[in-house]
Amino acid sequence: MKIKSNTRSAILAAASLLFTTNSILLADQTDDHIVDSAKNSFVFRTFLKEGSVKTESKDGNVTLSGTVEHEFQKTLAGDTAASIPEVKKVDNRLTVKSNDSSPNADKLLVQKVKTMLLFHRNLSASKTDVSSENGKITLRGNASSQAQKELTTEYTKDIDGVTGVTNDMVVAEGKAMPGRTIAEKIDDASVTAQVKASLLTHRSTSAVKTHIQTREGVVTVSGVASNAAEKSLVTKLIMDIDGATSVENNMTLP
Repeated sequence: MKIKSNTRSAILAAASLLFTTNSILLADQTDDHIVDSAKNSFVFRTFLKEGSVKTESKDGNVTLSGTVEHEFQKTLAGDTAASIPEVKKVDNRLTVKSNDSSPNADKLLVQKVKTMLLFHRNLSASKTDVSSENGKITLRGNASSQAQKELTTEYTKDIDGVTGVTNDMVVAEGKAMPGRTIAEKIDDASVTAQVKASLLTHRSTSAVKTHIQTREGVVTVSGVASNAAEKSLVTKLIMDIDGATSVENNMTLP
């Protein structure tokens, strides 16, 4: 009887050890997957300089460290990491490099507009030159169509701090200039991060409390909109984000 009891105890101990070992291995695999997902995400590869961000994960708790050029990059990196399904918490320790200890309002406004242009696939950040004087934005460069030029004006006007917009962009004649195309499938975490950043950038949606979730490119948004126009604008902005294939807008109206 004693032998059987000892055998049973040994079996239970071995099973417990095996379970613990497997749990540790699974946790390590999950952490490795989180780090790889962040490193290979569209946001990290497109908006962050290679090697500028170090990502570590322990039991699903992510720590980001390193240096980035702009505040929006820090926010994007944090939101992308937080949107990876296995992530429990993100400690964003990224520091923002500043070439100007006291940037004036116009410089900050130009950066806001340039950031906005990066997120929207129907606009062209590379072909648009932005300048600001006392809150009045001047846009120069090339537009692939009149519709793109008008959309650039519309979105720029909605940036918090912009008091006026002069759009001197030239519409390309003849064959339309190719727009920005992304052949690869963009990961859901990057879509979610870009959506959050875009809604914060625009004056009409910056204060909207929303919950964003993306699955296979389908963005689901919930929360409360002030009115039907605001809800409609949220849908429009999301549909213009790289990687968003459709929008399910479940926002409620007061």
